Amino acid sequence: MRTQDDTPIKDHENGRNFTNIEELSLAISKGLSLQNRSMSQEEAFEAAEHLINFFGYNDRVIDNMLEPEDRDAFYTMEDIGVLQTEREETTLYDGREWRIHYWILNVNRIIELSKLKTVETSVEKAEAYQIYEEIPDEFWKMN
Repeated sequence: MRTQDDTPIKDHENGRNFTNIEELSLAISKGLSLQNRSMSQEEAFEAAEHLINFFGYNDRVIDNMLEPEDRDAFYTMEDIGVLQTEREETTLYDGREWRIHYWILNVNRIIELSKLKTVETSVEKAEAYQIYEEIPDEFWKMN
């Protein structure tokens, strides 16, 4: 496989180092469901789109370009394995050490999650909690 400028694509465990928005959104949705968290397909697609906008055609971005709310989203993606971090240290001309933090797309995990077979289960409501369904909505509103 080759890129548009005819350079070879690095071989990874699954044979490629890229993903697409559909595969990424599936991975996000399935990764969150493994943690008993849920996100609609539309929200997962928006999250994938948000990530792709940072990475573009690269597989890494530098951490200091992120806003705090973006960094929070990246940490969530790291929790499910879609992203991972890397740190590089370099010595400045005056002898000080400088650390550069990167976020890296974990393509192997994205592929793995996107292909994961999931089973939808429904949870029956316990009788003890059905009493709350009888309470009218206006009682739940704050004054």
